[in-house]
Amino acid sequence: MQSPTSTDPLQRERDHLAASRAALRAMREDVEALDLSDVTGTWVSAQVLRNQIEQRIAALADLAHTPLFFGRLDYLHAISEELAEGGSGERFYIGRRHVHDADGDPMVIDWRAPVSQPFYRASRKDPLDVEKRRRFGYTGGELTAYEDENLSDPAETDTRSALLAAEIEKPRVGPMRDIVATIQPEQDEIVRADVTGTVCVQGAPGTGKTAVGLHRVAYLLYAHRERLARTGTLVIGPNRSFLQYIEQVLPALGEVDVAQSTVQELVGHVEVRGTDSARSATLKGDARMAEVLRRAVRSGISLPTEPCVVVRGSRRWRVPAYELTEIIEELKSREIRYGAAGEALPQRIAHAVLVKMEHGGEAPDDRVQDAVARNAAVKAVVKECWPPVDPVKLVHRLLSDPEFLAACAEGVLDEEEQRAVLWPRPARSPRTAPWTEADAVLVDEATDLVQRTVSLGHVVVDEAQDLSPMQYRAVGRRCTTGSATVLGDLAQGTTPWATASWDEALHHLGKSAAHVEELTQGFRVPEEVIVYASRLLPAIAPGLAPASSVREAPGSLTVTPVAEGSELVEAVVAACRRALDREGSTGLIAADARLPLLAEALTAAGLPFLAPGDETTAQARLTLVPASLAKGLEYDYVVLDEPAAVVAGEPDERTGLRRLYVALTRAVSGLAVLHAEPLPEQLAGV
Repeated sequence: MQSPTSTDPLQRERDHLAASRAALRAMREDVEALDLSDVTGTWVSAQVLRNQIEQRIAALADLAHTPLFFGRLDYLHAISEELAEGGSGERFYIGRRHVHDADGDPMVIDWRAPVSQPFYRASRKDPLDVEKRRRFGYTGGELTAYEDENLSDPAETDTRSALLAAEIEKPRVGPMRDIVATIQPEQDEIVRADVTGTVCVQGAPGTGKTAVGLHRVAYLLYAHRERLARTGTLVIGPNRSFLQYIEQVLPALGEVDVAQSTVQELVGHVEVRGTDSARSATLKGDARMAEVLRRAVRSGISLPTEPCVVVRGSRRWRVPAYELTEIIEELKSREIRYGAAGEALPQRIAHAVLVKMEHGGEAPDDRVQDAVARNAAVKAVVKECWPPVDPVKLVHRLLSDPEFLAACAEGVLDEEEQRAVLWPRPARSPRTAPWTEADAVLVDEATDLVQRTVSLGHVVVDEAQDLSPMQYRAVGRRCTTGSATVLGDLAQGTTPWATASWDEALHHLGKSAAHVEELTQGFRVPEEVIVYASRLLPAIAPGLAPASSVREAPGSLTVTPVAEGSELVEAVVAACRRALDREGSTGLIAADARLPLLAEALTAAGLPFLAPGDETTAQARLTLVPASLAKGLEYDYVVLDEPAAVVAGEPDERTGLRRLYVALTRAVSGLAVLHAEPLPEQLAGV
């Protein structure tokens, strides 16, 4: 790789950046100049090719404020043939995507390439043949600094990289950024784990578990692109606000074709217009409902009492009732999908007819069998004994008809549980039924019992600790033949059905053999804040180790009591003003019930604010966040209004304390807690 000729080291790096950007533009122009007018093939193949080219053009976009490379590796010796070509003293620039010059020589190496791995894992103890690792600092997209680590020099001591720290602590304006320049060794191991295995990441706040999951998707698409292009990838988040927050991470890494969804969007078979009580939703999310639904789907199966008589020409072929019963019982015992069994039944009956025809001296072929399977007498038997099932209508009946539910739930749900599952008032039709989010998951389960759900190659599910067992099953159906990355924190579970253990969750997901990794070292949340929030752990997740942080920020935590409740709103508005005087984003987090009051006060004070998911800009940096939507979001400065109200807004104290734990750990640079009511006892005394 040719080096720039300037004598100023920083200018040489700037020259290389400019040359790399020019090379990237040339790569994009080459793709844009492709002429598809003479391509042979069908219109379908031509459209597929056009789509691929459009995706390639999008992936080659040069984002003005996203550095093209962020590091450099100087190797001591030649790189092995498996990694790259070159000789002694070879140098590689590590960036978000591969860039080559007109001769095809690399100017920037993709961070996912094997040759880039030492950038994240090399140390003085194990330099991995790296002589020097260089990190670059940027301001507004311009290269402004660099910092070297001479890994082969025993005289140098390990010190924390100032540029690395600056990148981690950089103020947050806009959606979530990638962490490709700051990935730590323990994170990199998860990112590069094999595609065939499922990984579960238990991550404390600020440990980067969400970013790790997204970078894992980007890595897998690089290392197994053909396979995953064929089978598909999916990122599942807890809500649309969260997905809007993370949606720019993968495009910044050059991956523009990854679907994103919430669990509810995945199971959108019915229009949700109702809500469940906590008790009802918990029962509907219980794994026992899978057995209830299995029984309901098969409840219409009956055994024949009359033979099936098929007339062909002048002859009649008779399949006795006992033989039909044997066929149906055999299909039931195989536990295959109800719809597949229903499609197989006429062929099985037709085969029995063909055997009798052969015994009668005829020589039927497959066309005759297909014709017999379509015979009216065979169709009548199938309709009577194995009737078609509409999953929506089935679940509608199950939730409306106490007798049907009792028959399907016998020995599974007791009478009280059955009453809790039933709709308060029976709905006359599925179209007008008061479907809830938990009901939609039941419909998805029933749909899969009838017809197999298409499996993807890899699924990432974030904030997984809040999924019910039935929701885990819904996600697991999307990766039965693929793998998954499960991300979450047991201490942040805030639903009544929150995950008690990852072993249990992975069992419901269908991935019991998954490897569980625990991230406890935080990089974003200051030590003072995480220590304060961790006081709640013994009450909300006693089995988890307290998190720590690599960042100490004296003064990052303030806890301010306010004498009168009427003065609290004024104090909160003043705290928001102080936060906005500093660079970065500010989140005002409060109990959902207090949002109208705070919104009115902010408006009266002339402080414009955004809703969660809206993109922050230099002009709009304050977001009013309901505590119920704070999970997964981060702000430079957080103002937390009345912790006692956050706790009281949940159905029980433990869930409320978990919601409070989430709210306390959203701050990157500073947290201001203001309260008029007494703090929870675990937080008292600060």
